[in-house]
Amino acid sequence: MNTLWNKYPFIYSELENVVDIMKNNAVNREKTIENSLLDLINSGGKLLRPAFLIVSAGFGNYVSEKFCNLAAVVEMLHMATLVHDDIVDDAKTRRGNQTIQSKYGKDYAVFMGDLLFSRCFMLLSSNTSMENMKLLSEAIFNICTGEIEQFSSQFSKEVSVKKYLKRIAAKTAALFSISFYVGSAESGCSKEVVSNLSKIGYDIGMAFQIIDDILDYTGQADLVGKPVGNDLKEGIYTLPLIYALKADKTSSLEKLLKNEYTDEDVCKIIDITDKLGGIDNARALAKRYTKRSFDRIAKLPDCDNKNILRELAEMLLSRKY
Repeated sequence: MNTLWNKYPFIYSELENVVDIMKNNAVNREKTIENSLLDLINSGGKLLRPAFLIVSAGFGNYVSEKFCNLAAVVEMLHMATLVHDDIVDDAKTRRGNQTIQSKYGKDYAVFMGDLLFSRCFMLLSSNTSMENMKLLSEAIFNICTGEIEQFSSQFSKEVSVKKYLKRIAAKTAALFSISFYVGSAESGCSKEVVSNLSKIGYDIGMAFQIIDDILDYTGQADLVGKPVGNDLKEGIYTLPLIYALKADKTSSLEKLLKNEYTDEDVCKIIDITDKLGGIDNARALAKRYTKRSFDRIAKLPDCDNKNILRELAEMLLSRKY
């Protein structure tokens, strides 16, 4: 379990239940499949989405079994998208561990991602309404749309801030928002609270992805769990670079962009991006999304979970991995 949750005993305990549910759903007569799923589950993810579903459900009538099952669903959905994402990126490591596609091959990884999706909908069928099943299906659609857009714009210098924000809204913020929505809606919160929490999820998700993209420029590989500059090498141009290109009056940065990069190229691009203010400007936008989430959190009913949400949003903004 990620040490992030040590401070919150109830969330920690519920997330242990979530992990157990996922492990039970990993059981398979084909042991290679079972072991692959267990490796994913045990890989050290932050479990943010299930935790946020549990926290948001705490604003209403909380029923542990129901919400732990739903929390397991959103985490397995996230895991499935990561498996497929690693195939597209030809990623060798994820969270410091060998990816499924690297270990077993791309074909096998496709089947594993599909299997996870099927497990999700089996759990959903007995734990949520048809309306929420529809919303979760839409979230998957949005994630796939965002990933397709990112893939189609590889190595493109024409990616604007607007296109970037639209992409991360689909591929990341959508599932954060749905986690908040499902938790609060299924626990019987008022429409006003449900709407506010889903918007908080969106804002936290946007800030989270921006910081994630900043860490591709500033992080340490042993902490981030993947090589620094990995997105750059894959031709995925994110907010720090987009901002830097806008500020690049001499086109010195643009001249370095090509279809294949060495480690030396990546170091040069990161250095110039930093000097042009790309990283600082990206961090400033993440802070604005977090500030907006703070403003929305302030409007929530007073309870322990309200304070927890604010602490988590602040922590995610300053994280190093």
